[in-house]
Amino acid sequence: MNIYQYPDKKDWAAITQRPSLDAASLEQKVKQILDEVKATGDAAVKKYTLQFDGVALDDPAVSEAEINEAATLLSTELKQAIRQAAANIEAFHAPQLSPPTIIETMPGVQCWRKSVGIEKVGLYIPGGSAPLFSTLLMLGIPAKLAGCREIVLCSPPAKDGKLHPAILFAAQTVGVTKIFKAGGVQAIAAMAYGAGAIPRVYKIFGPGNQYVTCAKQLVQHDGTAIDMPAGPSEVAVYADETARPAFIAADLLSQAEHGPDSQVLLVGSPGLDITAVQQEIAAQLDRLPRKAIAAQALENSKIVLLQTEEEAADLLNEYAAEHLIVSCADPLAFAARIRNAGSIFLGNYSPESVGDYASGTNHTLPTNGYAKAYSGVSVDSFVKKITFQQLTPEGLNNIGRTVEIMAMEEGLEAHANAVRVRMKA
Repeated sequence: MNIYQYPDKKDWAAITQRPSLDAASLEQKVKQILDEVKATGDAAVKKYTLQFDGVALDDPAVSEAEINEAATLLSTELKQAIRQAAANIEAFHAPQLSPPTIIETMPGVQCWRKSVGIEKVGLYIPGGSAPLFSTLLMLGIPAKLAGCREIVLCSPPAKDGKLHPAILFAAQTVGVTKIFKAGGVQAIAAMAYGAGAIPRVYKIFGPGNQYVTCAKQLVQHDGTAIDMPAGPSEVAVYADETARPAFIAADLLSQAEHGPDSQVLLVGSPGLDITAVQQEIAAQLDRLPRKAIAAQALENSKIVLLQTEEEAADLLNEYAAEHLIVSCADPLAFAARIRNAGSIFLGNYSPESVGDYASGTNHTLPTNGYAKAYSGVSVDSFVKKITFQQLTPEGLNNIGRTVEIMAMEEGLEAHANAVRVRMKA
């Protein structure tokens, strides 16, 4: 990891920069696949599934028999863990639903807002080296709570033409309605435009590599909503002398192992023993099965020492981390300074991996600095808010002249008349 000791504020922008690909080249490759799926549908999806996943599929749909088989392939312990995580996630998300509140803005004028589930949503779950069945819980549970009628899942098949059994078990647990073996850009395109068996949806959710992220951003231009812009996973840790070096190293490595383009950032107080942290990182890294991946991510990563908590908070607000771990003497007081973060983990005994799996909060979070303006996924992400108003004759008389004056000043006579004819009646 690159070390910066007490850097000048003018250097912060460079320090907080994320690694990135050539955007123009990436967009060109992604657009070619999107256009082909839009033009030829199912045929293009099959072509790219063979090209990128090495699997020739006659039918991308997952059968009922495959879903039932998946449960038999998992240990009882794993199935229980998935059910426990699902229960915690539901417990956290269910209170996010609230009944409409009718507000009488003036006598006879009632207004309210109602949440309505998006009818058709698409969930993208990466496969490959780490099949993220936990993400399916994070997306499927709030979708079901929101009342989405059609929940479509796409995930890339393994070489045997099947999806990981844990993905299928999680899909069944949360109530996914349709499951397809399709990954990458072609899966995003299929859900955005419709492709044979894979139906078109209104909003697409889920993480992925930079190709998937680019595809999601491009299909927005054609009218398909997405959850948020998202890139490689990241964590920032703030630590003072009370933090445990072994815990810090474990947290940094838990994000570094996601992929070579992931990034981790450690911001420390002057009392932090960074030599001890580096020794722990080296020792723990050496024991990881995904050592090579984590090592590459560490090359993009940084340790920054700053003099004060105020400086540390300012730098972290500039970075706007997806995950922020606060390991210091008074984590609540420090966290009160934070305005930009996807999810915050307080104290030495709140590892980020708990939020990734089972505490109940959602792990689908804004990355790449988007936490400055975006929230993580919640039940709200799966609903639209429709507003209503209902006026009595008394209400129209009370508000009518206000509307008439404003409409006439804007030169919109028909707007004024729509009130006027009713008041005369």
